[in-house]
Amino acid sequence: MSIYVPNTDREQQEMLEACGFQSFDDLYALIPEELKRKEALDIPEGKPEMEVRQLLQEMAGKNRVYASVFRGAGAYRHFIPAIVGSVTGKEEFRTAYTPYQAEISQGLLQSIFEYQTDICELTGLAASNAGVYDGATAAAEACEMCRDRKRSKALVSASVDPKILSVVRTYAFGRDAEVVLIPERDGVTDLDALQGMLDDATACVLIQQPNYYGCEENAARTAEIAHSAGAKLIMSCNPIALAVMKTPGECGADIAVGEGQPLGMPLQFGGPYLGFMAADEKMTRRLPGRIVGETTDMNGERCYVLTMQAREQHIRREKAGSNICSNEALCALTAAVYLAAMGPEGLRSVALSCHANAHYLRNALSQAGLRPLHDRPFFHEFVTQADRAELVPEILQALDREGILGGLDLGEGRMLWCATEMNRRASMDKAAQIVKEVLCR
Repeated sequence: MSIYVPNTDREQQEMLEACGFQSFDDLYALIPEELKRKEALDIPEGKPEMEVRQLLQEMAGKNRVYASVFRGAGAYRHFIPAIVGSVTGKEEFRTAYTPYQAEISQGLLQSIFEYQTDICELTGLAASNAGVYDGATAAAEACEMCRDRKRSKALVSASVDPKILSVVRTYAFGRDAEVVLIPERDGVTDLDALQGMLDDATACVLIQQPNYYGCEENAARTAEIAHSAGAKLIMSCNPIALAVMKTPGECGADIAVGEGQPLGMPLQFGGPYLGFMAADEKMTRRLPGRIVGETTDMNGERCYVLTMQAREQHIRREKAGSNICSNEALCALTAAVYLAAMGPEGLRSVALSCHANAHYLRNALSQAGLRPLHDRPFFHEFVTQADRAELVPEILQALDREGILGGLDLGEGRMLWCATEMNRRASMDKAAQIVKEVLCR
């Protein structure tokens, strides 16, 4: 099969006749006449391929491509080895949609199984599903996993990504469930407040590790507090950070979720991205979406199947715990290929580089006049505080003029900065110098 498959008028007619029709009008005979467009579409004449390419390049030239990026907040700029695109760009992967006749699609099922294995190794938990739409969806689905007739309330830390909180609240609205914010204190979840908020209606506690401000949460202590009240702990994790931090399994989490975009997916305008989900053995049967398992066929050969299908919404809709009915298969494959290409040591090297660069950047910005807001361990994001809120737009504009995308304006003079392995010290020094010049005006 080719990416570009044209067909002639004669071939179209042969296909119609093979289906039992003589014309396209016969094919669409069941559609009411009032719904059919009578006049021809106003489509411009086609252009030569070279002219089309030039036109698209002109349109693409309107995009702003930054030489240096110091912004994260949920989407991160990492180096992607060339082999990732080479493998995932193969037509047999790019054209595959979803395995409705699953066992025929052994190659696709194996790729999902490999991805699930990677996620289990990263999170230290027993089982993973085939992925969901994005990290925020994964967090919302995890909250749904924990709810039952007696417990329906979710306690969500105020230090999680606002996009995650928004999606969790949207899901809860549809279920008529309660979402309550745990206060944040000095950049992390207020665990004293959490202890006073837990009750018999609490189904789960959701924290982010590292959190939205880049700070490391005391996940193990949070798990102890949640479990003492009979609630589950959900950890929303950065997958790169998991290469050097304690896994959710080691911290006592029941469910781990997160945004898979850092695993080989470039920054794009909204995606597609990948939400990963993993759970301990007790929660495995409540994982939404697809789960691929390994077994043997009638000849004793290794093969792959979709497991626990009886709990899927397309078989037992009235008992479904989720409306998820698809998975981001190509994105999951991308994550699996990226992790295979990097290996454990490569991923650890990336994480250590991110950590080192972020600390270097924070020190440089501090010397330039931006005060670090939190004095806590952090991974590759951190918040700075300017003396006056109006200085933040001036800093961002000055950086923008030099081709640098600065931190995210959080309001009240605060900025959320990020550094990854892609940031060189020269570019960080340049950014700090620009900040210093703005602050010294």
